[in-house]
Amino acid sequence: MCTVTGVNNMKTFLNVFGTIALAVGLMAVAGSANDCDGKCMEYANDLPTMLMVVGYGLISMLGGGACLYTANKL
Repeated sequence: MCTVTGVNNMKTFLNVFGTIALAVGLMAVAGSANDCDGKCMEYANDLPTMLMVVGYGLISMLGGGACLYTANKL
């Protein structure tokens, strides 16, 4: 069986990058309100800021998922 080193390096890069992007996006979406369980509401994000963080988190999760999907197709 013949393997190409460049394809293996790209597959490894896509797996690592996709996993990190997916994890960071999930953490951003989960912590988007920044309200620490209601104990410090004066420091919580307002609605536009929360929606912006959720949007960035979803984009990161979609990009990470696409990288993982592409790496598994190689």
